[in-house]
This record gives sequence, C-alpha cells and structure tokens, in this order.
Amino acid sequence: MEPFTYTRVSGTRDAVAAGQRGGRYIAGGTTLVDLMRETVERPTALVDITGLPLRDTTVAADGTLRIGALVTMADAAADPRVRTAYPVISQALELSASAQLRNMATLGGNVMQRTRCAYFRDVTAACNKRTPGAGCAALHGVNRAHAILGTSEHCVATHPSDVAVAFAALEAGVRLLGPDGERTVAFRDFLLPPGTTPQREQAIHPGELITAVEIPAHPRPLRSGYLKVRDRQSYEFALTSAAVALHVEGGVVRAAKVAAGGVGTVPWKLTAVEQYLTGKPPSPRLWRDAAARAAGGARPLEHNGFKVELLERTVERQLRIVGGTR
Repeated sequence: MEPFTYTRVSGTRDAVAAGQRGGRYIAGGTTLVDLMRETVERPTALVDITGLPLRDTTVAADGTLRIGALVTMADAAADPRVRTAYPVISQALELSASAQLRNMATLGGNVMQRTRCAYFRDVTAACNKRTPGAGCAALHGVNRAHAILGTSEHCVATHPSDVAVAFAALEAGVRLLGPDGERTVAFRDFLLPPGTTPQREQAIHPGELITAVEIPAHPRPLRSGYLKVRDRQSYEFALTSAAVALHVEGGVVRAAKVAAGGVGTVPWKLTAVEQYLTGKPPSPRLWRDAAARAAGGARPLEHNGFKVELLERTVERQLRIVGGTR
C-alpha cells in the first residue's frame, strides 16, 4: 500500500472541494481498501465522507424513491418502502456479498465499484482499465466469467454490482453534486461501456459526489424480482442475472422493465425483451419468446459461449416467476 493523506469531512461542499483537489472519496471502503492493498489503486489522498448527511431514504409526492448514497446495502434492503415498492432492489442487495459487507458497503460505493476481473486485480497482467494501452489479457486468457455484451477489443470485464442491474431495469437516476452544482444522470448513461477508453468507467466529473439514487414512480400494480445464477450459492458473483419488473393489467403486459447482469461490461438493459413483452397477454410461450431476444448482439469469447443460452434461460425463468405464469 502506498502512502496517502486522510481527511474527514462533515459537509458536502467540503467534500466536493477536497475531491476537486484530487482526493478519492471513501465510505465503507469494502472495495477501495482491497484495491489499495493490492496496489491496483494508488490514491494519494482519501476523503472520508461517512459523516455526510446522505443516509436518508424518502418517497416524494410523485412517488419517486430516493435512497441516499451513504445508506448501507443492508439498510436499503431492509427498508419497508424499498421492500414493498421494489422487491427487485431488496433481493439484488440480499444476494450480494456477505452480511458483514452489506452492513459496511454503501449504495453509492456499490455502483462505483470496479470489476472483479482477475487480470485487472493482478498488477503483473496486461489490463487497459488499470494501465491504458497495456492490452487486455482476458481476451485470450481464462475468460469464462467475462462479458459477452458491450465488449470491445480493449476490455471484456463485467460490472460486478447486483443492485446496479435492478437500477438499470428500473431506469433509475444518479444524483450528483459537484463544483458546478447538482445534476442527475440517467443510470443507463452513468456506467460506461469500455469502448476505446476502458479506464473511464462512470460519467462523473472531477470532484463530483454521488448524493442519491432516484427510482422514478412506475405504474401499479408492479411485480418485480431478481434472479442470480452463480457457480455456488454463497458469496459469489453472477454468471448471469435478471432483474424484472412487470406491470400487468387487464390481462396484458402494459409495461416491462428488464436488465441482465454478469454478462455485460455494464448492467445490460434488455430493450428488445421489453418491447416484445409489451402489449401481449402473459403466457409461458410469451416468456420463452421474449427471453430468446435477451442475448442479441452477444460476442462470446473462447470460454464463455455458454452464457448465451444461460442468459436466455435465466431471463425466461425470472419472467415466469415474476409474471406468475409457470
């Protein structure tokens, strides 16, 4: 671990000022500290934001659910407003990491976490995320767990967050505070696919701080849920996952929100699946035919071609579970 300075702030403006000077924000530290130990991350200054007033969960008059960036994963999952309105969020959180980590890690830190790609975390391996221009060892290495959607010749690493998949499905927004004031970025635009700049992972400006994640009101009744498929049941990252929310009224799917994890360089919004579902009556055949569109555009690597079928089966299964037609 390299030497660094440490500053604790109590106000958001002080935090932004420190961030603008190059400080890295730290709250639970469940990802950043690990990366610092491994010398993958080498910040020269840490800004402790645990004292900031960003721990509230509120519901606005228009139904927007706002979860503060420093709300822990455990508290967000247990909040009755979250559990009642969006079970998909609670389930995604509860299927993430261990109870100890969920008690420490925050919502803001969770969506900002970096990939679990073994080559990224091995400082002796070529990695364009860690060292732009170095190459990508995963392209021709052991890539069973890597992405099949949103990849480029520069990076094929997956995004590890489960709750980010739920946020993508629900078309959440990320509230930011920076030197130029406040702004909201749609979740679909916040996490960036690698393209030619894999080292740039979020649409965030220097000094900006996540203050909240906002989930817009969705039509009711709304059923939702999260399914995670992994090599073992405990403490493992997804091979595939599916976040599904369905508004079914009058015997017809009026609105569908679907996203996948474990298969994309970012949480992958399944627009083709959503469009196919909308306006049709629920049935086993509908779920199957919609799920067959989940892997459109996939580019499997040498060791992860199985993810194409696994993704389709995962989406179909979760549509059946949430849609209530087995």
